Amino acid sequence: MVRPAREPRRRLPTVQETSSGGLVVDVSTGEPRAAVICRLNRAGRLEWCLPKGHPEGTETLEQAAVREIEEETGIRGVVVEGLGSIDYWFSADGRRIHKVVHLFLLKAVGGHLTVENDPDAEAVDVAWVPFRELDERLAFPNERRAVEAAVLRLGELA
Repeated sequence: MVRPAREPRRRLPTVQETSSGGLVVDVSTGEPRAAVICRLNRAGRLEWCLPKGHPEGTETLEQAAVREIEEETGIRGVVVEGLGSIDYWFSADGRRIHKVVHLFLLKAVGGHLTVENDPDAEAVDVAWVPFRELDERLAFPNERRAVEAAVLRLGELA
């Protein structure tokens, strides 16, 4: 039996992307809660995730996290510390994308929940979610692990 020749695999161009965002936390109610966003993923399904986005111009990662979180949630925060980074690969639009997301823990200092300020209109909803419910609400395991790391640092937000 002769097998048909396989066509050579087409190599997708690789693109490097960097994003910055994280957990903006409010502790004023006595129970820590984080502002998270809901967005439509590429498959058209709703998913809850941490706010994040690309740095602009000469922004530092911390500055980008503060801006992106405020744009996507309406909540202004100050960086307490870094929570590490998430590194993953995916394919979209005929490209292979290597993305690194730098996450920060922020203390909420102002603003109010809204998606009206999101210039990219990525967020379709936003909510304050108690920390004890984040494990069930967040769509991505790597973001849930960042929440676990933040729990250990919540005392620094008081």
